[in-house]
Amino acid sequence: MHISQSGFEDSLTDNVILAPFTTLGIGGPARFFAEAKSAEDLAEGVSWARARGIPLFVLGGGSNIVVSDDGFPGLVLRVSLRGVTTRVEDDIVFVTASAGEDWDSLVAFCVNNNWAGVECLSGIPGLVGATPVQNVGAYGQDVSESFVSLEALDLTDDNAVTIGAGECRFGYRTSRFKTADRERFIITRVTYRLIANGRPALRYPELRRYLTDQGTGNLDNLALKDVREAVLAIRKRKAMVIDAADPDSRSVGSFFVNPVVTVDEFDRIKTRALRISQDIPAFPVDRGMIKLSAAWLIEQSGIKRGQSFGGVGVSTRHSLAIINRGSGTAREVVALAEEMKSRVRDAFGVELIPEPVFVGFSA
Repeated sequence: MHISQSGFEDSLTDNVILAPFTTLGIGGPARFFAEAKSAEDLAEGVSWARARGIPLFVLGGGSNIVVSDDGFPGLVLRVSLRGVTTRVEDDIVFVTASAGEDWDSLVAFCVNNNWAGVECLSGIPGLVGATPVQNVGAYGQDVSESFVSLEALDLTDDNAVTIGAGECRFGYRTSRFKTADRERFIITRVTYRLIANGRPALRYPELRRYLTDQGTGNLDNLALKDVREAVLAIRKRKAMVIDAADPDSRSVGSFFVNPVVTVDEFDRIKTRALRISQDIPAFPVDRGMIKLSAAWLIEQSGIKRGQSFGGVGVSTRHSLAIINRGSGTAREVVALAEEMKSRVRDAFGVELIPEPVFVGFSA
């Protein structure tokens, strides 16, 4: 049924199945669904939902969400804002992209122009608008390093606002938009600061090892495109690049955040780990904290790659990815995630924190 009227309502429909709009391929119907191709469309959609007293969910690329089998009982507003502009000041390039732009396409655009700052973030699915929310990061680089500001609709007063980097409260895979101000803002545009002809970031051991093993020569002389290609190759090896022909990529990517613990907590965890293994992967991070490998914790707790749990399972190539084996349900995804959390908690006393947003589930 189409219930078109005017403006944003031109795209308004009801009972739209959400599974095709997600990388996991799971999810029931949205009661109402519309595309927002402008900031005005977003504002109109917000007002429309508010006037009817129904909940609102703003949908991006669908790469980091688990949608309930029952769907969503309100309006799903899909962000489809497009456009990229650039401004050059000496060796600095400011790139401003609309929230509905594909993230990896933007990374490719920057790398092809030899602008450094996001090359290690290649292959990450999703849209530009999600990058500051998650403080998207991979292979030793994250968005907060290049982020300048964002523009958004503030739902507390329906005003357009600009928010600078210092106001975002970025942390490891998080920001104020994921925590204290979750659902307060709808991001419309993001500006990044990149370095023209800059050197690629090669901080991550796995990335450096891969490049060395490929015989790329002196790592100090690598081009940005070399690093992008390496990151894409590593991600594909782990089924972390969306590929319709690869069933292991039918996921939300990493389902859990790598835990970050204090030194004292690490000593306690290490003592428990010695009962299972002689070594536990650990990486020092800021302020004396230590990052653990969630994938290692999951595997050492007894859940292996390739295991099936009904219609879902664990990727054959990465134990952090819960995959839809073709007939999976959201209930099965949640049950498997809870099983993983429970086993890691019992084995190591570590609480795994999920990365994806859960949509349409009861509180």
